[in-house]
Amino acid sequence: MLLTGIMTDVYASLFMSVMAIMPNLFAEGQATTDIGIGVGLKYLGAGVAAIGVLGAGIGQGIVGQGACLAIGRNPEMASKITSTMIIAAGIAESGAIYALVIAVLLAFVVN
Repeated sequence: MLLTGIMTDVYASLFMSVMAIMPNLFAEGQATTDIGIGVGLKYLGAGVAAIGVLGAGIGQGIVGQGACLAIGRNPEMASKITSTMIIAAGIAESGAIYALVIAVLLAFVVN
C-alpha cells in the first residue's frame, strides 16, 4: 500500500521533469548545442523540486494505512476516522503542491 503511493508520486515527478524539458528539445531553429549549462541546471533544479512530492506520497500512505487499521478495529467510528484522515491527507498534500509550484516556476519562469 505504501509502495504504491510512493511509486505513483515518483512517476509523477519524472513526468513533470520530462514535460519541463520537452519544449526546448523540439523548438524549431534551435540546436541542442545552443542550450547552456544554466538552462540544464534550471531543469535539474525543477526536477529536484518535483521530487518533493515523494514525501507527500509517503505521508499519505501512512495516513491511509492508519485509517484503515483504525476502521478495522472500530467500524462504528468510520465517519470520524475518515474525516480526520481526509484532513491529514490534505495537510500532507500541501507540501506536494508547493513542490509542484516551485518546479513549474523554475522550469518556465526563471531565466
